Amino acid sequence: MGRPGEPGPGGGARGPPVPTYGWEEIRKHCLPTDKWLVMERKVYDISRWAERHPGGSRLISHHAGEDATEAFHAFHQDLGFVRKFLKPLLIGELAPGEPSQDRQQNEQLIEDFRALRRAMEDMKLFEADTKFFSLILGHILLMEGLAWLVIYLLGAGWGPTLLAAVVLAISQGFSAHWWNFRHFQHHAKPNVFYKDPDVTLAPVFLLGESSVEYGKKKRRYLPYNHQHQYFFLIGPPLLTLVNFEVENLAYMLVCMKWADLLWALSFYVRFFTCYVPFYGILGTLLFFILVRVLESHWFVWITQMNHLPRDIGSEKHRDWVSGQLKATCNVQPSLFVDWFCGHLNFQIEHHLFPTMPRHNYHKIAPLVKSLCAKHGLSYEVKPFAQALMDIVGTLKKSGDAWLEAYLHE
Repeated sequence: MGRPGEPGPGGGARGPPVPTYGWEEIRKHCLPTDKWLVMERKVYDISRWAERHPGGSRLISHHAGEDATEAFHAFHQDLGFVRKFLKPLLIGELAPGEPSQDRQQNEQLIEDFRALRRAMEDMKLFEADTKFFSLILGHILLMEGLAWLVIYLLGAGWGPTLLAAVVLAISQGFSAHWWNFRHFQHHAKPNVFYKDPDVTLAPVFLLGESSVEYGKKKRRYLPYNHQHQYFFLIGPPLLTLVNFEVENLAYMLVCMKWADLLWALSFYVRFFTCYVPFYGILGTLLFFILVRVLESHWFVWITQMNHLPRDIGSEKHRDWVSGQLKATCNVQPSLFVDWFCGHLNFQIEHHLFPTMPRHNYHKIAPLVKSLCAKHGLSYEVKPFAQALMDIVGTLKKSGDAWLEAYLHE
């Protein structure tokens, strides 16, 4: 059977013409109950289907009323399989005279980026190295064993307990499916308020444009001009309670991610079996909380040093490449930094290609840098210490902006 508008194999009459739409019409369909998006010049109505989207309704809804081609390729590895779900949602195409990208985006940049992605696919850089991830699993188990050995040999005093907690903090993880569910929202619209959960932190913390907005509206829920001082006292404990435990566990149960849940439960069993003989039940629970708080501190520093100092604000409708580069930067690599950051110091490559295994980031970095140079885009790389200090500096800058607007508006 032919495509819509083409004769079938028998050469019969043509079907009804395919409806065509312009960007002016498409942009109107970005409402909670009315959502269209464009992929590969095809127009889809996802209004009812968004709730059934495997990646969550919020992720796909972030692209309503705009082109989502690059996001579609970035988040899906088996495109042929995914396209089967798109067929019933197809309602038309872009009109012949319409550009493939809206809002005067740089079409040559997008074409060059697509060519780069195709080259990486040909080089099989999206395929995971089983040996690498086997070593990662071995690393986790080794660190757990080392932490237990510290307590076994040195006792349960304050010093050994703190050392063991640090070792455990840098070895743990959480549900991969939950991480993708939450983190892909961040990747889809990085540093965009109300779309990126990592920067939508008001009223606890103010970042970017929200600082001035809160100041003008005379909102003072906390002393925001001191947020650079209280961030690490409030942020990590909240992250521990809300994300690492409650939200993670709830997601695995609701979405029935039994393999992830089994891995998580195996950790709890191993943890309490190993440490109850030394600390008792209550002491082991407190030790567990200490590990989680330390882990969240590590997590906050490592993930936010690439983003908080960058552009944070409302939706700008940038193309995929420009949007990612405006929101992130890299940290100079070294054996220690690569290990300590889990290769997330290659944050630009991580954002442009979120499904690429992290052991390949260093291979593509020179190619990405060349693409940026060709199109005049900033490819920022910072020293590790500077990146960490910029977190505090950015929080202070946002707090000062709030205070100035609060006092003078």
